[in-house]
Amino acid sequence: MGFFDSDIVQQEAKQLFEDYQSLMQLGGSYGKFDRDGKVLYIERMEEMMDRYRVFMKRFELSDDFMARMTVEQLQTQLGQFGMTPQQMFDNMNRTLERMKQEVESNPYG
Repeated sequence: MGFFDSDIVQQEAKQLFEDYQSLMQLGGSYGKFDRDGKVLYIERMEEMMDRYRVFMKRFELSDDFMARMTVEQLQTQLGQFGMTPQQMFDNMNRTLERMKQEVESNPYG
């Protein structure tokens, strides 16, 4: 069975994509959130990024040809922007840390 033939892999990929899309849509209103809403949004983004990191690690560790091609595709796409997957995660973490600091420094939202 190939990596992408697994129902578990397919379900996790679908759920990750849906969660990401929902958070991105919600993020458009981030500036209107109260402090608690911002904290919750940041927590959900951190959780989603952790899940994505684990999901991508599964691809990297797999011997499946299609999984390896997916990793190479991501590396190529990010490489066009002068970035590696690790740099992408690092940048997202830095962004979330800045968002946290901003929320912590402004108790009123």
